[in-house]
Amino acid sequence: MFVALVVMSAVGCRPPLHLLTLQVGRALNVDRTIAVHTTRFKPDNTIYASVLTDRTGASTILARWSYAGHVVTETQKQVSYKGQAATEFHFESAGGFPQGDYKVEIFIDGQPVASRDFRVDP
Repeated sequence: MFVALVVMSAVGCRPPLHLLTLQVGRALNVDRTIAVHTTRFKPDNTIYASVLTDRTGASTILARWSYAGHVVTETQKQVSYKGQAATEFHFESAGGFPQGDYKVEIFIDGQPVASRDFRVDP
C-alpha cells in the first residue's frame, strides 16, 4: 500500500505541460500529429487539432471550437506524458459545417496558450 501511495503522489507532482505548437489539418499521423496541414476545409471534412508539448508533465488540455465568434463545443483531456507528445482533438459535423470562419483555442490547466483561425468553404 505504501508503494502505491508513493507512485500516486509522484504522478500527481508532475509539472504542467508546456506547449510547443498547435497544428490544424485534415488528417492525422499515427503519432497524433497533423499529416495534412491546412486552414481551409470543406463542409464534410473532419477538422483535427494537434497540441504538441515538449517536456514531461501532466495537465488538463481543453480545445474550444468556435464558429462566427460563438463557442460551438469544447473537449477536455487529462494527460500525462514523459517527454514530447501530441494530444489530438477533432471537430466534425454529421450534417456538414456551415460556410464561414472558425477558431480553435487551446487551454492548458485553464490558461489560454494557442489559437488558430480556419475557414470552411463550399
